[in-house]
Amino acid sequence: MHNSFPANGFMGNNLDGMWQAVEEFRSRFEKRAGTRAGRGELRTAILALLAERPMHGYQIIREIEERSGGNWKPSAGSVYPTLQLLADEGFVNAEESSGRKIYSLTEAGREDVASAEASAPWDSVGTSSGPGFAALPKAGVDLAQAAAQVGRTGTPKQVQEAVAVLEEARRRLYSILAQD
Repeated sequence: MHNSFPANGFMGNNLDGMWQAVEEFRSRFEKRAGTRAGRGELRTAILALLAERPMHGYQIIREIEERSGGNWKPSAGSVYPTLQLLADEGFVNAEESSGRKIYSLTEAGREDVASAEASAPWDSVGTSSGPGFAALPKAGVDLAQAAAQVGRTGTPKQVQEAVAVLEEARRRLYSILAQD
C-alpha cells in the first residue's frame, strides 16, 4: 500500500480504489493474526476448559478466543470432531440440555488433565506477536477508514494534509521496526 493515496484526493474511481485498499489492509491483518494453534493444543485446551466446568461447543470456542486475546479462534469444524474423539476415548461425556450437547469430563478425563503438565495453550498462542497484537489490526483498519472518510468528504487541502499524516505514520512505523 505504499503511496496508495493520491495527492489530488479520492474522487470518482479513486474512491473505489481506496475502499479496495481498506479491504486489502483488513484481510492482510486477519490472515496474520492467525486462528490456528499447534498440533494437539485444541485437545489440551478443551480438556482444560472442561476441567473448570461443563460447556457446549460454542462456549468452548468463545472461551479459547477470549483467553487467547483473540489470537486463536478454533472453528466449529475442528472443535466438534475433537469433542467426539475425546468422547470416544472416554475423556468426556455429552448430555442433552435445552437442545444442546453439554460436555463434561469423565473421571478418566479428570485424571488426564491432572497428570498433564502442559500450560494452557492460549498462554502460548501468538506470544511471538507480543501482548496487545490483536489491537494492531483494529487500529490499522480504523486508520484506513478515517483516511477513506477524508478522501470522500475532504477538500483537496484536507486530503493533502491527510496524505502527509499517513506518510509520516508509515515512516514512524518502520522506524519502530528498525529499533534494537
